[in-house]
Amino acid sequence: MPGDRHGHPMSRTGPEAVASYEQALDHLLFFRPEVADASGRVLAEAPRSVMGNVLAAHLGLLGTEEKDAAEARTAFERFKEHAHRGEMTPRERMHVAAATSWLNGDIHRAGRVLGEISVEYPHDALALAVGHQIDFFTGDAPRLRDRIGGALSAWDPSDPHYGPVLGMYAFGLEESGHYEQAREAGLEAVDRGPRDVWAIHAVVHTYEMQGRFADGIRYLDTRADAWATGNYLNVHNWWHYCLYALEAGDTPRVLEIYDAALHHAQSPGAAMELLDAAALLWRLHLADAETGERGARLADAWAARHDGAYYAFNDVHAVMAYVCAGRLAEAERLVRAREAYVAVGGPRTANRAMTADIGLPVCRALVAYGRGHYDEVVDLLLPVRHRLGEYGGSHAQRDAVHKTLLEATLRAEHHALARTLLSERINLRPVCPYNWLAQARLADGLGQGAQAAAARTKAADQAAEGAAALKR
Repeated sequence: MPGDRHGHPMSRTGPEAVASYEQALDHLLFFRPEVADASGRVLAEAPRSVMGNVLAAHLGLLGTEEKDAAEARTAFERFKEHAHRGEMTPRERMHVAAATSWLNGDIHRAGRVLGEISVEYPHDALALAVGHQIDFFTGDAPRLRDRIGGALSAWDPSDPHYGPVLGMYAFGLEESGHYEQAREAGLEAVDRGPRDVWAIHAVVHTYEMQGRFADGIRYLDTRADAWATGNYLNVHNWWHYCLYALEAGDTPRVLEIYDAALHHAQSPGAAMELLDAAALLWRLHLADAETGERGARLADAWAARHDGAYYAFNDVHAVMAYVCAGRLAEAERLVRAREAYVAVGGPRTANRAMTADIGLPVCRALVAYGRGHYDEVVDLLLPVRHRLGEYGGSHAQRDAVHKTLLEATLRAEHHALARTLLSERINLRPVCPYNWLAQARLADGLGQGAQAAAARTKAADQAAEGAAALKR
């Protein structure tokens, strides 16, 4: 029986199909769009390949697209009708179980089974890569770190895929708060593979979480040829660049990048890209920035998708877009639809729990913010602010919700709570103009003119470094 490059047997997969599978896996690890064609070649060459069908199923799931997932489920069920478990290797049977669980809505069980594969077969790059993304989608920072860390010592640093695996570890370290170690791992991964956009992304996250936005700008600028185009992560890394530009106070540059990279007439309307656009517009909305018709166009793009209840994290960003556009009726319609979805009952899938416990409170808070009901925003977000990881995303992404809570406390004049939230933020990221500008607003509200002036000076000094780093 032919096997992959690490000696894992692959049933029903001839040598040509194995070579195509290896190409597809390489594309997946480096976030190249060619992965779709390579995956298709595997099944064209070996329609009954177990790992070829498993790979295709995961590709249908990784984009968090409801329609793609439904098509992948139909295709995978058709494959299983003609597959014989007795012909599968133990590793392949576990992969089939993991893919089946995720396709059926149990993403947590899928992650656990993939973790079991990594224990027995630490060189299985597909199990590591897909499991890593599941940990990201479920906001499980310790597992995001330890799934990869537990396998990493088994890898030879000379292996061509050691770099991408190290890049995954860097992101897990960052989300777990090990910023210096994360940056070292990410930089090493990028040294090994300069176009490793996930590792670049991990390094960028470390700068974001430490408030080192000028360093982040310089890092992205020097590697723009590697990440800015031609990969599945380019829009997201442009989003990170915009976060840095926001801290530098350059709203025109933010809008310029938004129009060129995040959302425009030729944007494909993929959920992963629309949520980055919504997250950026929402931050501008919180700052009372003028964004013209961008909110309306983005809301149109979300509405055109006709999404059902599939991933609560996406729902939150759709509501952000509707509120930014002033289309509160559409935001409320989505909220009512998700309330009905939760009320119907049925299996408590991962998304049903995410929606009920986190997604709906956050969506309601966003609508309340759009209506200027800031006390209600505080009441809705305060109980869930330490649980936001349960509905996925990164710390940087979820910070939009934390900023919403802070803005609501300032506008509702909950001074004691605002002081507490700002103290948390400033002690974590003292080099962050947003935090100091918010501190100045709080001081203004308390009639502390000298403190407000000092905070504004500190914000201006910090923003100046970032502004100097920005390139046009």
